Amino acid sequence: MAVSRSGPAPGGRTFFGHPWGLATLFFTEMWERFSFYGLRAILVLFLIAPPADSGLGMAEGTANALMGVYLSMVYFVALPGGWLADRILGARRAVLIGGTVIMLGHISMAIPGGAGFVYFGLFLIIMGTGLLKPNISTMVGKLYEGRPDARRDSAFSIFYMGINIGSLAPFIVGYLGQNIDWHLGFGCAAVGMAIGLIQYVLGGRSLEGVGEAPGHRLDEAERRTFTRALAATLAVVAAVVVIAVLLGEFTVDNVTVALTVLAVVVPVVYFGYLFRSHEVTAEERVRLRAYVWLFVAAALFWMIFDQAAGPLNVFAERHVDLSVFGWRMPASWTQNLNPIMIICFAAVFAWLWVRLGDRVSTPQKFAFALVMCGLSFVVMSIASNAAADGIRISLLWLVAVYLLQTLGELSLSPVGLSVTTKLAPQAFASQMMGVWFLATAAGDAVGGQVARLQAPWGNVWYFLLLGLLTVLAGLLMFVFAKSVRRLMGEERPASPVETGRR
Repeated sequence: MAVSRSGPAPGGRTFFGHPWGLATLFFTEMWERFSFYGLRAILVLFLIAPPADSGLGMAEGTANALMGVYLSMVYFVALPGGWLADRILGARRAVLIGGTVIMLGHISMAIPGGAGFVYFGLFLIIMGTGLLKPNISTMVGKLYEGRPDARRDSAFSIFYMGINIGSLAPFIVGYLGQNIDWHLGFGCAAVGMAIGLIQYVLGGRSLEGVGEAPGHRLDEAERRTFTRALAATLAVVAAVVVIAVLLGEFTVDNVTVALTVLAVVVPVVYFGYLFRSHEVTAEERVRLRAYVWLFVAAALFWMIFDQAAGPLNVFAERHVDLSVFGWRMPASWTQNLNPIMIICFAAVFAWLWVRLGDRVSTPQKFAFALVMCGLSFVVMSIASNAAADGIRISLLWLVAVYLLQTLGELSLSPVGLSVTTKLAPQAFASQMMGVWFLATAAGDAVGGQVARLQAPWGNVWYFLLLGLLTVLAGLLMFVFAKSVRRLMGEERPASPVETGRR
């Protein structure tokens, strides 16, 4: 007799009425996001800080581009990470290996040994996150196979609350990094990931075998093909790096540009592959056409939204009055405004989507998200004008900016995760979660390069033009919402999952 994995055993421990396996995944993701958002809050500030203040003294445009590419690659490698879990490792082992590599990356950055340790640490964090991020979400879904959507959606709602709690890391990492020592902040992020790994290993039994075996294990011929392809790819990359070094072109700026091109080209190629795959049915291809619309909208949203870690963070440091009762809080603490608002409004949005039912479609939610995100940059333009004379403006300006972005995020990010699981071709379930993260990768990479325009354009015009462009894109999405919805076959109320972050 088959045993259901979607409910707790009689007399067993539960987690908000769910099986304890959800708690294991909840805390693993929470601590991984703690390490990620802690680093995110201080990275650009560390990169542009002068060497006298233990920073790298990097030009602001280069630092923003590096941040954009780092964020991009973190999500970019989710696609191969999902593939490795599907075909070779299994989701459970992929999460364990990924978390370990992430921890080692933060340890590398905690070593005050110069730029080399920083770049190597970022590389390890990117590789580890690619293994952990898509597969832990897939494992949550597999805990509830064969159960009603409402049960699964409830589990994801709880799971994403863990992400929100972990996102408050700048309170600790930001303070340690800015007020005591940058590398102490990086070390704190490593400790967080270590705690997550320990409880993941100890809670392994509660997962009841979920994710232990690959969904579509490679046969011997496929394994040989994969090995040859991997070896050829690594050889090409190594050759390109060697040539660039010999020509004197291996610079941070050139690497960020190359990776940005990669982040844009790969989604295009991969969608082409999906549309031609014999494993995708005719009905699934129709749904993929709708998904392309949502993908492009999401990429534009993240291009604007994730500039919070760069341009908005630096703006807070230089132009915002951060004094509280005579004490100046770290600028990195402003990165907590968004997760705090997420926690405050998540339940409201979950109730709202249920209340509205099928009267508001997924494309309309995406359109609303674009308009809100665009308006946030219009507000930033007004704030920049107010600070043009060297006056430090009120923190309330940033509160307004992050409020608009939060309203947009709650309308797009969790909705996108949910719709990805529903529109994904059956043969590419884990990989499609990686495809969703490619939208973030493309948006972040382009956003990092676009941020170079901030200096020549000036803050006022930079934020205004990007904001108006995004608002216009949102209005166009509203116009075509019915057509996209028809392609999706969305005929029932939207899922009430809308309660979390990435």
